[in-house]
Amino acid sequence: MANAVEVKDDTFATEIEQHEGLAVVDFWATWCAPCRMIAPIVEQLATDYAGQAKVAKLDVDNNQRTAARFNVRSIPTILFFKDGKLVDQVVGAVPRPALEAKFKEHV
Repeated sequence: MANAVEVKDDTFATEIEQHEGLAVVDFWATWCAPCRMIAPIVEQLATDYAGQAKVAKLDVDNNQRTAARFNVRSIPTILFFKDGKLVDQVVGAVPRPALEAKFKEHV
């Protein structure tokens, strides 16, 4: 079972921007109720798309530099990177079908 990996300010470039293929990053915080609502969906998609997409989580409270760099103003925000380049985003707690459609679009 694949799980979303935790990335931080100092590992983001290596883990995400140097990754070949699709990398999906969930920007979240422990105090954020919508983030907690979407977390199981993100984890399930990490399992469902194992080998097709790298799924990561970034805690915005502990990694403000990366959140600011990508202009993350509200959470949850999910960014989609293809070969290290930002290609799409989803802001807010969206239902699984909407989030999975974005995965399918970019895989």
